[in-house]
Amino acid sequence: MRRVIGNSEKPRLCVYRSNRHIYAQIVDDSKGLTIASSSSLSPKIASKKFKNPMDRAKEVGKDISSAAVKKKVGKVVFDRRGYKYHGQVKMLAEGAREGGLKF
Repeated sequence: MRRVIGNSEKPRLCVYRSNRHIYAQIVDDSKGLTIASSSSLSPKIASKKFKNPMDRAKEVGKDISSAAVKKKVGKVVFDRRGYKYHGQVKMLAEGAREGGLKF
């Protein structure tokens, strides 16, 4: 299994999915620094009502991309950490793309 590594030019967009929530963070592995993070537990997202977890994951993707754009990050490497690319992981990626991230 190959590891996904981010650097200063293309940091890593890392996704973690639990049974109830989804988390995303943008990490520069060369410096060991978290640039931006978002989750379904953040007050901005937790206060909204969603019909299903897919909509919530898409909102997390949009939130992480807006935080990244504010920090002048436009391109990232997508690290799905072994999760299949469907469902909430796919919706998070689509939300991040809609927000302006390229990967």
